[in-house]
Amino acid sequence: MNRRLLTLAACAMALAGCTLDPAYQRPAAPVPTAWPTGAAYPAASGADATVAGWRDVVTDANLKAVIEQALVNNRDLRIAAANIAAARAQYHVQRADLFPAITANGGATYGQEPLSAVTGGTGTGSIQEHLYTASVGFSSYELDLFGRVRSLTRAAQDQYFATEEARRTAQISLVAEVAGDWLTLAADRTLLQVAQDTEKSQAASLDLAQHRFDAGVASGVDVAQAKAAYEQARSDVAAATTQVAQDRNALDLVVGAPVPDALLPAGLSDALPVAETPAGVSSTVLLKRPDVVGAEDQLKAQNANIGAARAAFFPTISLTGSGGATSTSLQTLFRGASQTWTFAPNIALPLFEGGRNIAGLNYAKAERDVAVATYEKTVQTAFRETADALARRSTIDEQLAAQVAQRDAAADALRLTTARYERGSDTYLNVLIAQRTFNAARQSLVATQLARATNLVTLYKALGGGWN
Repeated sequence: MNRRLLTLAACAMALAGCTLDPAYQRPAAPVPTAWPTGAAYPAASGADATVAGWRDVVTDANLKAVIEQALVNNRDLRIAAANIAAARAQYHVQRADLFPAITANGGATYGQEPLSAVTGGTGTGSIQEHLYTASVGFSSYELDLFGRVRSLTRAAQDQYFATEEARRTAQISLVAEVAGDWLTLAADRTLLQVAQDTEKSQAASLDLAQHRFDAGVASGVDVAQAKAAYEQARSDVAAATTQVAQDRNALDLVVGAPVPDALLPAGLSDALPVAETPAGVSSTVLLKRPDVVGAEDQLKAQNANIGAARAAFFPTISLTGSGGATSTSLQTLFRGASQTWTFAPNIALPLFEGGRNIAGLNYAKAERDVAVATYEKTVQTAFRETADALARRSTIDEQLAAQVAQRDAAADALRLTTARYERGSDTYLNVLIAQRTFNAARQSLVATQLARATNLVTLYKALGGGWN
């Protein structure tokens, strides 16, 4: 008999299969197929890029180790992983509705009745009753003829996939954020060194002005100006020291644990810690960006919800059945004469729902339209971010070369002006101007070096975590 029930369940599952989901088509990408062109953009080489993955993009060993530490300890990434586990569990819960829930039951009933109640008022004493039952069956299994359960299962699966893409997006953002904070710390440590060098230089200038004043060849104005410049340099050192400490705190926070001193950068160097951007990347690579893929998964889920909403207009067929044995004696419970079985199909046809089903379908269609617009906006945002990064990448080298030349020229001007002042042929005001120009040029150079390095990190993030 149990075999008969299993056969009925298998037949019921075989009858189900179709869905009323609309035919899915990916929306056309609302962006050009090629990147913008012009003086601000690099020329395409015509070859597809082959670099992929952050471990190939990040070239500095210390930075790699810090990122590895962040991938283990970062709490945002842990939350993303937990969300994946929750979405996967929800998908399996919904998927279970595709199959009948078969349960086995066994029980015993013991009772006693007065003999007079059985014989109609005659006789004395009582009758003891024993009833034993054992059964296997399924209850209220929906025969999914119109695909309602399958559509809901597909929607849950696509939601799960979207959550997985959200985790990938979180990981890419984490890698970029760690790299950006690490580079910022390197730049600010370099700026601290610039401030300390300036403090030493201003102390020497103050000493020189004081000696010239003592010798009667300089005025007190020169000493006052040199003193003011020195105190400003002291203030800059204190501010830069604070900034470096705050950068360290920010890096520890995003990593999720204290970063060992051995892995911290001493300062910015000419060697880039991130690989150069390959040329010839097509804009179609954005369709593989995790947030774009996730937005499309959300769109697919809403498309499946339309199928479930359509199925609500059709009859719902549910099956209930069981088979087993009933006997007043435990010894005879599993004998052939004790077998029992039931099979109860049920059909429910919606006649009047007060507009509930129509509203449900309209809601599902509206949510699908929202998902389409969200997908298109995600693609457009990805294109804008990548185009901006490419524009910066094309011009940053020229800007960096100009900053290096400006620093060198400012250094020469400071050297010549100081020498003229020492010989008494120039004013101390011109020395101050030359010092400020030189310091500003050094700071601008550090900022440009940081922009050059972070641009590569930004491009890595904009292209979805690697070039493929």
